[in-house]
Amino acid sequence: MTGKPKVAHLGLLTFAVMTATIMHAIDTTIPNVALPHMQGSLLATQEQIAWVLTSYIVAAAIMTPPTGALALKLGRRRLFVVAILGFTVASALCGTATSLTEMLVYRALQGAFGAGLIPLSQATLLDAYPRERHGEAMALWGMGFVAAPIFGPTIGGYLTESYDWRWIFYINVPIGIAAALGISLYVPDTKKNAEAPFDWTGFTFIAIAIGALQIMLDRGHHLDWFQSTEIVALSVVSALAFYLFIVHSLTAERPLIDLAIFKDRNFVSGMLIAFLIAVVVLAMLALLSHLLQDVLEYPVIDAGHIMGPRGVGTLVAMIIAGRIVRYVDPRYVVAFGVSITSTAFWMMTRFSLDVGAWELIWTGFIQGFGMGCIYVPLSTFMFSTLDPKYRTDGASLNSLVRNIGASAGIAILEALLASNRQAFRAALVENITPYDHRFREPGTAAPWDLQSLEGLLSLSEEVDRQAKMLAYLTDFQWMMLITLAILPLLLISKRRRP
Repeated sequence: MTGKPKVAHLGLLTFAVMTATIMHAIDTTIPNVALPHMQGSLLATQEQIAWVLTSYIVAAAIMTPPTGALALKLGRRRLFVVAILGFTVASALCGTATSLTEMLVYRALQGAFGAGLIPLSQATLLDAYPRERHGEAMALWGMGFVAAPIFGPTIGGYLTESYDWRWIFYINVPIGIAAALGISLYVPDTKKNAEAPFDWTGFTFIAIAIGALQIMLDRGHHLDWFQSTEIVALSVVSALAFYLFIVHSLTAERPLIDLAIFKDRNFVSGMLIAFLIAVVVLAMLALLSHLLQDVLEYPVIDAGHIMGPRGVGTLVAMIIAGRIVRYVDPRYVVAFGVSITSTAFWMMTRFSLDVGAWELIWTGFIQGFGMGCIYVPLSTFMFSTLDPKYRTDGASLNSLVRNIGASAGIAILEALLASNRQAFRAALVENITPYDHRFREPGTAAPWDLQSLEGLLSLSEEVDRQAKMLAYLTDFQWMMLITLAILPLLLISKRRRP
């Protein structure tokens, strides 16, 4: 598309697009709390039921790159409607599943149809809003994209507890119908070329590459990474397929993704920043949930209340940043957000087993505020210099990079956590001897009596807690460094055109 489509009702268009965005974003997290209930109904093991999440993520990752090519062939509005209706039907089928096989097939379909919803919604808003209001548009989009996963588990828990786990899928049916109707009525179509050939060779290569990579990241921790033949094979297949995709794209007349898009410095630096942000964001949510419940021993409801203000901070920052980027270079706002976020991670490295709830809440709010200052200006300057004809492809690649970054972040930081926990436990145990005067002091000898079984068990549990806490603090240090690595990437971007 080379021209900006005429928009009749900007408010209704935004509402319809945001409905589709929120529906997809919620479904990435809403099944989490229902997995134990689904496991019993579908007669699955704990490892097997985890594929309910993985099948969705892998299918969505594979189908994200061809979104731009399909939008050119079908038109963006038609593809948008097809994606929403397909997602809705697949959601309903998930609710009717009676076996694990059926559920995995339906979840894969749901992920495949839902893959295009995020890039299509982002590209639609960028085209609908004038350039000087792109910050506002990305703030609205980001609020829905970020808020949905925060509230997803809460909604899923309520539906599962009050009704049945199947309702976490059935709830999408009326929402999907409303979103499809709104898109049909208010989203203008883009120029399409129905005769444009589809690059099946490129799609095959990229599908194999992404699928193998996602499975490797998902299973690596359980299989001890490259000690496993399966992980080595998946790595080789993924790397080879990526190489063949690049070679094919450079030589094909009409490639799936025009690699000329990577000539834009702002887009490339924005992609790298988006990857690093994705590495820390979802990994942080996953790690913090376990820290609160397993180590600090908060009940699940209290843990949810402690994590909630993080999302509030993000939403507040997005509203402010959406206004500011109209007058300030977005790179400065990103740098400010990085500084705030890395400071929050540094504060988290100072935690101890005696950390209070207020300190956890306040740190989470600061971190969420910093992240909110990054999301909006990042999307703004990332697309500010990109040719409009590449917007759908650009949004697709942005979504893909975020997914890969999130998977990589969770896999790597979980592996570091497990490795460091063992190392810290070994180091702590080395310093425990029956000759240590501290084990003879009143008040210490009673619970940790080295001459009794109960004392040894109590001491072992305490060593475990200390080792876990030290491992979490080390992960927080790595997250701080990864966040600070964003600052040099801002230097390779250029100022937005006035």
